[in-house]
Amino acid sequence: MLDLLVIGDANPDVLVSGAPDQPPYGQAETLVEHGLLALGGSAAIVAHGAAKLGLATGLAAMVGRDPAGDFVLDVLSSAGVDVSACVRHDALPTALTVCLNRGGGDRAILTAPGCLPEFGPDHVRLVPARHVHSASYFLQPRLAAGLPELFRAVLASGASTSLDTNHDPSGRWRLAPGLLAASTFVLPNEAEAVALSGADGVDDALVALAAAGPSPVVKVGGRGCVALHAGTTITARPPARDPVDTVGAGDSFDAGFLAGWLDRGDVRHALALGCAGGALSTRGAGGTATQPTMAEAIELARLVAVI
Repeated sequence: MLDLLVIGDANPDVLVSGAPDQPPYGQAETLVEHGLLALGGSAAIVAHGAAKLGLATGLAAMVGRDPAGDFVLDVLSSAGVDVSACVRHDALPTALTVCLNRGGGDRAILTAPGCLPEFGPDHVRLVPARHVHSASYFLQPRLAAGLPELFRAVLASGASTSLDTNHDPSGRWRLAPGLLAASTFVLPNEAEAVALSGADGVDDALVALAAAGPSPVVKVGGRGCVALHAGTTITARPPARDPVDTVGAGDSFDAGFLAGWLDRGDVRHALALGCAGGALSTRGAGGTATQPTMAEAIELARLVAVI
C-alpha cells in the first residue's frame, strides 16, 4: 500500500529569472539572468517532495507521448515516485509552463495546457493508499467534475483526502458540489482561500471553508500558515529566511504537511513539517531541486512556532 497517491498535473517548468516586466517584441532578443528546465505541475512537485521525505508515493497524471512527457516521468521515477498510474495521451502534448520570476518572490506563469484538460476520472486508477491528494483543480475540468466521487470512494476505504486547487485562470472559483465535504483538508494560499470562500480575509475564509466540511490550512508565504481544525485556530510561523526561488514552495509545504499528518495524525506536527518543507524548498531555483529530506525537515520544524 502507498502512503500517498497524488492526482493531478505533471509538466516541465521553464524557469526564467531577470526577465523585464514587459519583454520587447519585434523579434528582439533579451538576455536574462538565469534559465532552468525543471519538473513542474503542482501534483508532480508534491509527489516528488513526499518521496524525498520518505513516503511511499504514487502519481496519477496524464502526459503526452513526447520528450516533455519522457522528461517528467524520468525525473519522478528517479526520485522514487511510482508512476505506474500515469497515462500518456496519444495525440496531445504534455503541458508546459514558463515562469518569469522577479525579485521578492513574484512571478508570471504562462501555461500551455496540452493534454491536461483531457485528464479525467476514467484515467485514474485508485491504487490502495493511506491518503489521496489532488492538485491544480481548475486546469483539469474533466477530473474536477468527477473528483467528489473519487474522494468519497477514498474516504469509504478508510483513507483521508486533501485538495489544493491552485489558481483559477477563469476567475470563477467554482468547486464541484460536495467536493469540500469529501476533503479532509483543503490547502490553499491566502489569495486562493479568499477567492474560494468569497470572504473578505483569511479569518473569515477559514470559517467559511470549514463550514463546508474540511479542515482548511491556509499558506501565507514566508509567514507560515494558519489552520482551523476541530474548531481551533492554529498558526505556524517558521524562522525568517531569504528565499532564492519560491516556485513550488506551496507544493513542498503540502508534501511536508501530508508527511506530518501521516506520521502522527497530529495537525500541529503536520503544520510544522509543512512550514519546514516549504521554507527549505526555496533554497535554490525550481520546485524540486532543494526539497528537504525528512531529517532536514524535522530539524527546521523544531524551530517553527506553532500556536
